[in-house]
Amino acid sequence: MDKQKQTPLYDVYKEKGVKLIDFGGWQLPVQFTSIKEEHLAVRTKAGLFDVSHMGEILVSGKNSESFLQRLLTNDVSKLATGKAQYTLMCNEEGGTIDDLLVYRLSPTTFLLVVNAANTYKDYHWFLKQKSGDVTIEDKSDQYGQLAIQGPFAEGILQKLVKNISLSEIPFFGFRADVEIGEVKVMVSRSGYTGEDGFELYCRSEDTPYLWNLILTNGKKEGLLPCGLGARDTLRFEACLPLYGQELAEDISPIEAGLGFFVKTNKESDFFGKDVLQKQKQEGSPRKLVGLEMIDRGIPRHGYKVYDDEREIGFITSGTQSPLLKKNIALALIDAHYATSEEMYVEIRNKKLKAKIVPTPFYKRKKE
Repeated sequence: MDKQKQTPLYDVYKEKGVKLIDFGGWQLPVQFTSIKEEHLAVRTKAGLFDVSHMGEILVSGKNSESFLQRLLTNDVSKLATGKAQYTLMCNEEGGTIDDLLVYRLSPTTFLLVVNAANTYKDYHWFLKQKSGDVTIEDKSDQYGQLAIQGPFAEGILQKLVKNISLSEIPFFGFRADVEIGEVKVMVSRSGYTGEDGFELYCRSEDTPYLWNLILTNGKKEGLLPCGLGARDTLRFEACLPLYGQELAEDISPIEAGLGFFVKTNKESDFFGKDVLQKQKQEGSPRKLVGLEMIDRGIPRHGYKVYDDEREIGFITSGTQSPLLKKNIALALIDAHYATSEEMYVEIRNKKLKAKIVPTPFYKRKKE
């Protein structure tokens, strides 16, 4: 059995007596107080997440852009230095190898942030496809990553930032060498919660200092440390995909409703382009829809979905929404049934009624 990996905050967790679980081979906290309390803190105030388990792969060299254009669905040529881009990486059949963020550090240097459980797979896929003047380096062990999210996130963080105004960082933009306290950090503005917020990329050894500094200074404004549980319920309410649930090697980005990030009109060929182009033009065989339970029951990942007697799909993610207080789910179903008003979810051997509802379930009100 492989030894579980630890983030740079492992000793902090042990010192505080925080319970850790195995998440994709990493030891991480599910919660610090309660999932509901942490979830609502992010929706109304702010929360701080340890996401140091995410993988960081550096791609550089004269041919780095053309190399990434062959592997990724989005158009990397449109990405300016100082900006980030959400994209996907597919196989020949159009299935999703991973979804990731690409940061353009310079005209020929890119930082790719990939899902923790896929880091090894992604890195070796890049190496297998390598051609031309391209250098590929797995830098994951050198990085710590924190995410501060919520309506108070900017105000809390700004008090600690010495050399820039955070309001200058646009959505999906970033700044390198931002001084926070006594350390230098790369700060990007995006998030995985549906709220405004920032990702902080620092040296691995600086992570505990940064974590304690932000928590201490944000305490008066209601900032809470948050675990995997709230991270999942927050991203789910905002209908942001989770790899292994909404996305997988047998689920295409088009089926998952992410066609916007698949640029089949870019000049470069990329893996799965023909399949994905056909799905865009003719429609995909399956479609991701939002469900709200009519009967009492909480839908969970993997539960079967029926149109009366016929099995038509399965739940990708489901829970009781902490904010909406409704039992809701995302389901990948036969596209022919995507306009149906009602269907059934099998929960504990009972078929319980649900209705299709618009997504996202939650969308923040912009000022």
